[in-house]
Amino acid sequence: MTEKIRDDSHAGSWYTSNPSQLEEQLEGWLSKAKLKDNKTKAIISPHAGYKYSGESAAYSFKQLVPSNVTRIFVLGPSHHYYLKGCALPELTHYKTPFGNIQLDLKVIKELRETKEFSTMSRDVDEDEHSIEMQLPYIYHMMKGKKYTLVPILVGQIGKNNGASFAKIFKRYLDDSENFFVISSDFCHWGKRFSYMYYDDKHGEIYQSIEHLDKLGMNAIESCNPDTFSSYLDKYSNTICGRNPIKLLLETVQSSDYKDKLKIEFLYYAQSSRCKNSSDSSVSYAAGRLYLSP
Repeated sequence: MTEKIRDDSHAGSWYTSNPSQLEEQLEGWLSKAKLKDNKTKAIISPHAGYKYSGESAAYSFKQLVPSNVTRIFVLGPSHHYYLKGCALPELTHYKTPFGNIQLDLKVIKELRETKEFSTMSRDVDEDEHSIEMQLPYIYHMMKGKKYTLVPILVGQIGKNNGASFAKIFKRYLDDSENFFVISSDFCHWGKRFSYMYYDDKHGEIYQSIEHLDKLGMNAIESCNPDTFSSYLDKYSNTICGRNPIKLLLETVQSSDYKDKLKIEFLYYAQSSRCKNSSDSSVSYAAGRLYLSP
């Protein structure tokens, strides 16, 4: 089969394209984070430029134990392309500054055969950053280990198609050799994001944003998709990965291990501290889904 390779289109701008500099950065951030245990099944990781969210992402990726994993699913939200449901790539490899990652063509074929997935073109794929920003960390953490990648672009998810996708993903989440990366930033605050929710009883604007985000994190930790949807309906928080997160929560509810699966957040940060209406910021949270005893 002819290799069809997705370019690392955001390297050199959103993160360095120099492999040795990139490795040094990732190692530096990872050295600050602690591995909780070897029970993590999925992580929630941000996808902004590394100078903003690289440190936060390290707290998620520290939980990836390579010896447990042979296949990694990455669910990233579609920022530029209107999409209902989920889309799969038409390529064979994804390029990173460290080297190429092999896509799992067998599993991608299995997913296609469900008739629930559309296809994302190379242009759509390379325009989107939410999946790509996870790849250098994946390559670094899995160094020396044989594994494959299943990238999935996630668009609008409603109650009905969310349940359909959850039934499909259940068998993969329940398989101990699979690992899921859910790509999401949290609150995008400011005029440029058309979102300026502020509750002054929590202090400065940045403190109100943190309180708002942590309400959302609590809703996600409930593992209940309806609780998270109610939170979004109430506050309209601009969590760009809300649909991949909803899919994770729906899949947890379908899992044979539902009663043992828990979510916890490990780290939280903001790109800047908003103090007046002319400021703006994006929030980042690192979380994990793990199998409790």
